[in-house]
Amino acid sequence: MARWLMKSEPEAYSWADLARDGGTEWDGVRNNAARIHLRAMKVGDEAFLYHSMSDKAVVGIMRVVREGQPDPKDANWVSVRVEPVRKLEHPVTLAEIKAEPSLAKMELIRQSRLSVAPVRDDEWDKVLELAKA
Repeated sequence: MARWLMKSEPEAYSWADLARDGGTEWDGVRNNAARIHLRAMKVGDEAFLYHSMSDKAVVGIMRVVREGQPDPKDANWVSVRVEPVRKLEHPVTLAEIKAEPSLAKMELIRQSRLSVAPVRDDEWDKVLELAKA
């Protein structure tokens, strides 16, 4: 199973929206690197939902329930379907992630503008540890 981080502005689509809807089509991504990551996703992969812009925090865990297919808004791009797994006990802020030396190579920091990025197993575990603090 691979793990990912997927960003959304909470004003556009938040954890509360995902929980209310029971799932969503993750579409509208218009970045070549992110498209590659969406294509690589498999059913059962998990992803952190990261609230970008205003909150700047990892807030929950989602699961990929349908692999990539052409984005319904533009077939040159890719969408996947995700469902909520659970909200984190404590949102993990970007400041907390940056303050943790073991997360220095996390794609969220290295390629901060990328909206979909892989998360290594040790990074995943560390973010979950921080979420319990």
